[in-house]
Amino acid sequence: MASTSRLENNKVCCYAHPESPLIEDYRAGDMICSECGLVVGDRVIDVGSEWRTFSNEKSGVDPSRVGGPENPLLSGGDLSTIIGPGTGSASFDAFGAPKYQNRRTMSSSDRSLISAFKEISSMADRINLPKTIVDRANNLFKQVHDGKNLKGRSNDAKASACLYIACRQEGVPRTFKEICAVSKISKKEIGRCFKLTLKALETSVDLITTADFMCRFCANLNLPNSVQRAATHIAKKAVEMDIVPGRSPISVAAAAIYMASQASEQKRSQKEIGDIAGVADVTIRQSYKLMYPHAAKLFPDEFKFATPIDQLPQM
Repeated sequence: MASTSRLENNKVCCYAHPESPLIEDYRAGDMICSECGLVVGDRVIDVGSEWRTFSNEKSGVDPSRVGGPENPLLSGGDLSTIIGPGTGSASFDAFGAPKYQNRRTMSSSDRSLISAFKEISSMADRINLPKTIVDRANNLFKQVHDGKNLKGRSNDAKASACLYIACRQEGVPRTFKEICAVSKISKKEIGRCFKLTLKALETSVDLITTADFMCRFCANLNLPNSVQRAATHIAKKAVEMDIVPGRSPISVAAAAIYMASQASEQKRSQKEIGDIAGVADVTIRQSYKLMYPHAAKLFPDEFKFATPIDQLPQM
């Protein structure tokens, strides 16, 4: 450090102009005062790359001497050294074989883990899941893989089940049909792996409720907040009054959305709701039939009816 500088609050500055910004001369490695031109610091470390890259280069040679980020889920933290292919005559022996060979290759365990992590990331991208869920799913798959409790099950099935569990644990559950739509595995096989994974990891997930899906379903149907609030209230009251015993929360939510939308100006058909919720029209009708006789008790008091309750569709 040059003697013409001083340190204030761990900040290098010019002794004559402490408030002036400093200019960095990367070629010379100097820090210069913008007011008086005084060299405040020298031998500044350049943290940039030591090569130049041009847009028209087609050599295909990567000048980087560093690898990817450390992955703690792989054995050894993925900190392995790989010797690049030789290009000069000194790199080969008299028989043409390379003198320097990689002594360590990636294990089959790491290869299967990397493949599963890519599959989880790909599925999450297709249904717009954040990276926190991907990381949790990766950790779950690592635990299942190391425990060797699900032998005989395909990695794709285990990856799909781990993604489903991660969604439930992070409070943004997805239905089996939504996971199945972006996976190569059947819904039945994902369900089997889901139960086996919970048992193997000795963990549990919270029970899903109608409120977990209501916001997303209504948003995909372009319904206003008033209809969403009414549908949430209808589904909650229907469960509390035990009107829909044995019905899945998804079918109850779909029926509640249908009832609320039919009573409003923004009407949606059973098919439109079924396509978004992933349930059949007949399933919505069965839940709606159970809820219709109690419709007057299910709607919130502040709801503004565009269609009176006695004019709602009767199944």
